[in-house]
Amino acid sequence: MRALVCHAYGPIERLKLEDVAKPQPGPGEILVKVGAAGVSFAAMLGIQGKHQNKPPLPFVPGNEIAGEVVAVGAGVDGAWIGRRIATGGSRGGFAEYCTTLAANAIAIPDALPYAEATNFPTLYPTAYGALRWKANVLPAEVLLVHGAGGGSGLTGIEVGKAMGAVVIASAGGADKLAAAKAAGADHLIDYRTEDLRARVLALTEGRGADVIYDPVGGEAFDISLRCVAPEGRIIPMGFASGAIPQIPANILLVKNVTVIGFYYGYWNGWGGKSEPTPQEAAALAKRRALVMAAQAEMMGWYGAGKLKALVAGKYDLADWVKAFKLIEARTVVGKAVLVP
Repeated sequence: MRALVCHAYGPIERLKLEDVAKPQPGPGEILVKVGAAGVSFAAMLGIQGKHQNKPPLPFVPGNEIAGEVVAVGAGVDGAWIGRRIATGGSRGGFAEYCTTLAANAIAIPDALPYAEATNFPTLYPTAYGALRWKANVLPAEVLLVHGAGGGSGLTGIEVGKAMGAVVIASAGGADKLAAAKAAGADHLIDYRTEDLRARVLALTEGRGADVIYDPVGGEAFDISLRCVAPEGRIIPMGFASGAIPQIPANILLVKNVTVIGFYYGYWNGWGGKSEPTPQEAAALAKRRALVMAAQAEMMGWYGAGKLKALVAGKYDLADWVKAFKLIEARTVVGKAVLVP
């Protein structure tokens, strides 16, 4: 089968498109014929060796997958075979076939195309978990979303609106702001031409945003500290700017601000470095149950038109550099995918 293989950490151009053996599902796993795989900032960091999870070399990248189950491993119900699913993992998606844990697979409706479905393994549940489980966004609260034209930002807008928040979207350029508006944002700010802090304060009558969803980091995070409401919550979701911010604790103290860490992989069991203890396994099972309940709610939102699952472009495996350059340049509007 065709697969993109990472033999050494470094620039995305170093990946090799190779013919490799089809993987076989192990215990608890399913074999998926990949219909589409999401191109993400996390995948790029993994290829560069900068992600917290580093699979042993060589490896096939790709952590957001949608496709059809064609085989199952030991201990997995054979009823999975033939089902359309979306799933996430730490690697393997940039290939014609990949294996993944059956416990993390999400059944998807026939009306949801594979490319659009790649938004559901990580992007949507990451936004859901951060905003509901961690920040506890309430109806009518003000949610500021940075990087609002990219995949992470757009899902943050849609999930926030589905939860009843008033959403302020910050992005650079008319195309990204148009995408943010289409996703449901109530207010738009072009950070390239406008004073972001001043606009947020003006839109909130001087109070600031109750919750800030930040996949950008760097200067955006610094501005967040100056336009967050008293007792507000800031969620650093990534560092697309390339700069990891330092937090001045004095601002947190005087404004009663909470900065919340949320790594979705912990909820789905991707982040473990060793076999879990029985207590850890029981806790993981509870978290996975919450994830599946969240996915069911989000599938309902998709059916109701509240989630758009926007796809920016579809690329053959051979065109992986083009797809990743969109992520690297932060010009992508929606989700870019590779199609084997």
